[in-house]
Formats: sequence, structure tokens, C-alpha cells
Amino acid sequence: MTRRDIIQKVILGGATLFVLPGVFAGCSKDEDPLTPEGNTDSISIDLTNASYAALNTAGGYMIIQGKLIANMGSNVFVAVDSICTHQGGTLAYNYTTNLFQCPVHNSAFSALGAVIQGPATVALKTYPVSRSGDILTISFK
Repeated sequence: MTRRDIIQKVILGGATLFVLPGVFAGCSKDEDPLTPEGNTDSISIDLTNASYAALNTAGGYMIIQGKLIANMGSNVFVAVDSICTHQGGTLAYNYTTNLFQCPVHNSAFSALGAVIQGPATVALKTYPVSRSGDILTISFK
């Protein structure tokens, strides 16, 4: 290996150290409109944002940051973990029965997270939801 080869490899390696971080940053995932900005203690959701339109209708629900947020009607919103405590199925909200249901083994949970129908035996974690105008805030504390 000649001196020239060594210098070329050092220059190429040094340039790579400066170029690659920019390339990887450029390939990063765009911001998800369904992942609101904010601290880790809460989520704030602007109900006027079209991305959250489902929450403006009684019976509408969305899963945001692993939380199932449901509009139960009469200006009542509830937030629970979106994963069933039995075997990890993703829950859905059933407005007719007012229950959170797992499609895997049909476990059902109340708006307070209590198990209504097994095979699940562990309640869902619930989160306080407050509304101020068009802003919903779900607290993780």
C-alpha cells in the first residue's frame, strides 16, 4: 500500500463520518400526525385537526401512542391501554355495548377498565382525560 492509498482512505473515511449522519437523518420517518408533540406525561389532541376527526363523533375512537381514546357520547372521553391484558390483542371500542373488546378471545372491558368478560383477568390501565374547548388532554401520571 502506497502513501497515496493511505491518504485517500483516510480522506474517504473522514468524509464518510461527516456525510453518513446526514444521510441517515434524511431517511428518518416523517412526523406522524397521529403522534402529537409534547412531553411524556400527557398527550394533547386538537379536535379541530382533521387527523382526529373520529373523536368528534359519539362512538368514534382512535389509538394514539398505545392508548385507545374513545368518545363515549355526551362529551365524555375515555382513554385506556389499547392492548388486551390477556394475550396482547389490539382492542376496539364498541359504542353499542359501551365496552372495549378484544377480537382475539372476546375479552371485554368496561369504561373503567374492569374485566367484564374473560378470558382476561387483569383490568386495563385507564388514563384521566380532560377537555378544554377543542383540546383533549390525556395524562399519563
